[in-house]
Amino acid sequence: MAEIVVTGASAVCSFGTAPGTVCGGSQAACMVGGKPAATIQDAQPSSITPFGMCTSLANPQVAAATAAAMGVLTPQPCALVPAGTWAPMKPGVLVSGQPCLTRDSTLMCGNGGGMITITDPGQVMAVIS
Repeated sequence: MAEIVVTGASAVCSFGTAPGTVCGGSQAACMVGGKPAATIQDAQPSSITPFGMCTSLANPQVAAATAAAMGVLTPQPCALVPAGTWAPMKPGVLVSGQPCLTRDSTLMCGNGGGMITITDPGQVMAVIS
């Protein structure tokens, strides 16, 4: 069973130092627990708050700062660059014509290769199976 993600949900990046928040702004027609449901289109930087500092050496800014610090890992501010859309686990459940975003969906960051996952869907009312 998967929980539908709504605006205010918490997410983490495998290379981030702080949690981020999902802001489901791609649609406003479907509400869950009084909050807009998120879809796989909510994958733009404006839809997800930054994850603190990035620690990935695949991120050019982190690599440059680390090289300047003579090899000491030097995290840099997160600059999320989504690589595509969220990978839906329930593509048959549509919200405003788009697959809904569920707790078990993931998103890759193109600016460091981090895996973004949902830690709290932001609601506990609607579960799909």
